[in-house]
Amino acid sequence: MFEQLELHPDLIRALTDMGFTTPTSIQSTVIPVAMEGRDILASAPTGTGKTAAFLLPCAQFLLDFPREYHGATRILILSPTRELAIQTYEHALEITQHTNIVCGVITGGINYGTDRDTLAKSLDILVATPGR
Repeated sequence: MFEQLELHPDLIRALTDMGFTTPTSIQSTVIPVAMEGRDILASAPTGTGKTAAFLLPCAQFLLDFPREYHGATRILILSPTRELAIQTYEHALEITQHTNIVCGVITGGINYGTDRDTLAKSLDILVATPGR
């Protein structure tokens, strides 16, 4: 059960809404270590929940240490492709849906004005491609 990972109730609620009740092997292994602030190098097959394994500790950190004032982005996630960046961003939106965490995405192929508008939102989590 995700409750055993000591995640915020709003994150548990989002996971339940998404249809997840039990962490996968990679999530059970990675989440506690990440929440201790330790570095992780892990691999797992496609579809085993790797994205949630790093997004959940990020969201938990943001909830444990809320923003005191509007300012710079707090967590930057770099993705190698536009498609993966958008997929990660959408997953972040789902995981943080019951919180006040603000997520954004910046990728190539979009007007720079749109990027500036995104950055002006005082994001908590920004998913981006290296080119931007």
